[in-house]
Order: sequence, then structure tokens, then C-alpha cells
Amino acid sequence: MVFNLGVIGGGVMAEAIVSRLLQKKIYSANNIIISDPLPNRRQFWQDQYSVATTENNQEILDNSEIILLAIKPQILSKVVGDLTFNLNEKPLILSILAGVSLEKLGHSFPEYPIVRVMPNTPAMVGEAMTAISVNEKVSNSQLDCTMTLFSAIGSVIQVQEYLMDAVTGLSGSGPAFVAIMIEALADGGVASGLPRSIALQLATQTVLGTAELVKQKNLHPAILKDQVTSPGGTTIEGVAQLEKNGFRNAVICAVTSAYKRSQQLGG
Repeated sequence: MVFNLGVIGGGVMAEAIVSRLLQKKIYSANNIIISDPLPNRRQFWQDQYSVATTENNQEILDNSEIILLAIKPQILSKVVGDLTFNLNEKPLILSILAGVSLEKLGHSFPEYPIVRVMPNTPAMVGEAMTAISVNEKVSNSQLDCTMTLFSAIGSVIQVQEYLMDAVTGLSGSGPAFVAIMIEALADGGVASGLPRSIALQLATQTVLGTAELVKQKNLHPAILKDQVTSPGGTTIEGVAQLEKNGFRNAVICAVTSAYKRSQQLGG
């Protein structure tokens, strides 16, 4: 049986993507096969999503029109080393491996159409920011298919590949940085006397609402900040403390450090 989508690696991001594809009815469960080395994880996929599963990656390669690579970058060579390639059949390869370049992927899958993809964890609620870059083997129809697939989990942009490590540092790692910001806002509320549950609710909705305001109104964040900071008021006092403690520089350094690590993973 030939599957529309085969997934090598059944982890969290694979689940986020596949669950949305099923929810959006882009694929049905009988069109998808997942490989994972762990029996309990394969059972989870069967029980939760009714998709086919296997522990044999070769079965994915031989029987899928599109293959999603969702493994750790560090084990790519081992996974590929166990595969036997039929050069007459070249499914579209979608790789979400952080830091692994199209050139390196091309060495692993010679002459295959390959798309390098960087989604992020808000895919789980359909609010991902996904960037893609393609090699010269990808046709226009395959590009359109890729855009459709990842639109199921949120927004998609195509970028030149040299930008992908920077994308990884910003939107790939960014949800963790934003989560720390939400936690810190809530901690500040608790320190000021709010119950924890109320502080977390306030912090979460404040971040969500602010992001939506920037997006919908197409506002530069600096303009929004200026609109909130009245002369001699509470907000400018807080902003001054953020600047004094290097908040802006800390965020910039977090992104650039993640970017450099992405480069290292691809080396």
C-alpha cells in the first residue's frame, strides 16, 4: 500500500503536524504511516490517531509519496545509513531537522526533491510560524503541496536557505523565550500580591492580546510601547527597570545564541 504521507520519527512535533492534518481533513488516517523505534509510542499513534505504524524506516521510504523527517539531527546519518534507496522512486522529503542544510540532506537523499522546514511548537494549536526553503529538485506543484500542508498548522513563509538558522533561533526557539516571559510576568504578579492562578491568567492573555494587536493593526512594537507609556506613569517605570536589567539585550542574545547553535548542529 502506498501512503500519502510517511513520517520518520513519531515525537511531539510530528504529532503536532499530523494531528492538524487530520483535523483539517487534508489527509485521512489511512493515508498516513508513522515509524518510531518505541513500541509504546507506536501504540499511542494507533490508539490516538488510528494511523499505520512501523519500526522499519525502509517501509516508510518505499511506500510514501511524501516523507516527513522528524528525528533528532544527531541521528540523521544512522537513520539514512540503514536505508536502501530506489533511485527510480523519489518521494518529496520534508525535513524539520534543526540546523541540517539542504546540501547535507541532499547527500543523504541524492537527487531527491527536498524541503527544509522550520515550524514551531504553536503548531499544536494551529498557530505555528513555519519557514521553508527548497532545493532545485522541488517542482512548483510540490512547493504548493508543502505550503498547503504547513498552512494546516499556522502561517508559512518561504525564505532563502541562508536565513534558516536565524529562523530557527527566532521562531523555532522563540516559544521557549516567550514562555519564560509569561512565567516571569506571572511571578511579578505573585510578588505584587496576586494569587498564582490569576497572575498566570493575566500574564498569558496579556501576551496573547498584545501579539494579536501587533499583528492585526500592523503596528511596530515600539509604537505600541509608546502608546502605553504615559509620562511619569507606571509603565515607563517598569520599562526603565527592564532597560536597566538588560532585558532587551538578553532576548537578542538568546536568539543569536540559538542561531549559532543551529549552525553548529548543521556542521
